[in-house]
Amino acid sequence: MKVLKTPLEGVVIIEPRLFEDSRGYFSESFSQRDFDAQVAPVRFVQDNESRSCYGVVRGLHFQRPPFAQAKLVRCVRGAVLDVAVDIRRGSPTFGQHVAVELTEENHRQLFIPRGFAHGFSVLSDVALFQYKCDNPYAPQSEGAIAWDDPALGIDWRIPAPRILLSAKDAAHPRLAEADLPFEYNAQHSHD
Repeated sequence: MKVLKTPLEGVVIIEPRLFEDSRGYFSESFSQRDFDAQVAPVRFVQDNESRSCYGVVRGLHFQRPPFAQAKLVRCVRGAVLDVAVDIRRGSPTFGQHVAVELTEENHRQLFIPRGFAHGFSVLSDVALFQYKCDNPYAPQSEGAIAWDDPALGIDWRIPAPRILLSAKDAAHPRLAEADLPFEYNAQHSHD
């Protein structure tokens, strides 16, 4: 697998190796050994899947400690624009985001460590989205920031009239008003 750094410390794009022939392809979508060696020693405990139609925006979500989650995400059908936002107070990239197109064709995955909010928009007619989490879902620890906060400047690549949101995702606070439980710790930062 190939690991590509992004401008946000710890957030990386993973490109698995594909072995293609006339029958199709084979890919090792996840290897704990390779992930530990090339990304971070994270133990995933839950796999999730969502199916969404064009225009759906989900996010920007996080879980508060002690249930904070790191995620490894991918799109196995269709295409999404996947977004990670740094919500670690004191971080040199606080409030900045990375947006990466994940598609069934490019096979890319995005790793989002704890301390980042996550969301995605669906760019294809239908998208099947899968992700691994290193902590189980804990509804009492849910947190989120507004997907459309102008301070974040995220282009979700969906025309405004076509955006589909849950009632919950339409009502999250902006970054400046959000109760953010994460502090940046330069000692534990990675290169």
